[in-house]
Amino acid sequence: MQFLGSIEAKIDAKMRVFVPANFRKVLQAGGQSVLILRKDIFQDCLVLYPESVWEAEIEKLRSRLSRWDRKEQLLFRQFVVDSERLELDANGRILIPKRCLQMIGGEAEIQFLGVDNTIEIWAKNQLYDSLIAPEDFAEEIQRIMNGGNADER
Repeated sequence: MQFLGSIEAKIDAKMRVFVPANFRKVLQAGGQSVLILRKDIFQDCLVLYPESVWEAEIEKLRSRLSRWDRKEQLLFRQFVVDSERLELDANGRILIPKRCLQMIGGEAEIQFLGVDNTIEIWAKNQLYDSLIAPEDFAEEIQRIMNGGNADER
């Protein structure tokens, strides 16, 4: 499952929004109608995980944490505390809790961004403000793709 694209959308008065059609097609092809929503750890955006992706992430996280370690149990709890289970309705909409939108400063207009096997939701115009400068991006990609040595050819 891979999501690609950046699509603007409007949230209606009942806090519902249409999941972009190209993302819905990917979800339907994967047999996914349930999404898990949580705030991103590093950025001011929300992340939609298809249920199977969420389950894999939770299993991976749980396997690295001990239920018998107080700090690790707290980390796990904090990861799941603001998670919301959302279902696509018959029209392809999801209901985004108002408190979740408030976490990212979103209101009526948002932007969906396909990021590999998840979908991010950004407050309108916030996505591009969070990106690094094009020159820095190019240098970092070059460094990473050259195995960490930007001088390699």
